[in-house]
Amino acid sequence: MSRLIELRRVSAGYGGSAVLHDIDLAIDAGERIAVMGRSGAGKSTLLNLLYARMAERVALIPQTAALVKTLSVFHNVYMGRLDRHPTWYNLRTLAWPARRDVVEIEGLLDRVGLAEKMFAAAGALSGGQQQRASVARALYNGSPIVIADEPVSALDHVQGGDILGKLQARQGTLILALHDIALALAHADRVVVIEDGRIVLDASASTLSAADLVPYYGG
Repeated sequence: MSRLIELRRVSAGYGGSAVLHDIDLAIDAGERIAVMGRSGAGKSTLLNLLYARMAERVALIPQTAALVKTLSVFHNVYMGRLDRHPTWYNLRTLAWPARRDVVEIEGLLDRVGLAEKMFAAAGALSGGQQQRASVARALYNGSPIVIADEPVSALDHVQGGDILGKLQARQGTLILALHDIALALAHADRVVVIEDGRIVLDASASTLSAADLVPYYGG
């Protein structure tokens, strides 16, 4: 596998205050990585740092769905490819979407269980439905790397596993911040744990059990 990014003794934070300290992390193309740790440990900061360095190759699923609530679900998913069409085409799509775009996006929404909501306003969706719409937008974007910050936190365990399976099945690199240990072990091939802004565990998921992760994540 080819190396996507390598961080060496990197620190990062906000407003002059460091959140991450001396991070060493290498990620290869095609890896499925779960980033774990307590709330406030620095997971989101790490994902933001990785996104900033690879943005042109990344489809981002932020922690809050970041949908345009007044637009339809269709249009929010379509926004995953805005930069690939001329302005006139995007403006026309607001009122008269092309049939091929409707068919493709409907297929993606069907995969995440939202086909019947395609032309509903995004703001009328539940939190879990908004997360699924964000996943559909990332799949529609088609970039080789997906970075997702708690993409299934509003879904139950079964629904969350199904959506993570959809992301896992795509060809490409997947970097997920997750709070659910069982889902992380089932859908990642590598687990990175952050505690107090430092990486304290970086191991193959196949070598770990839930008991190995609870001391870092629980409490």
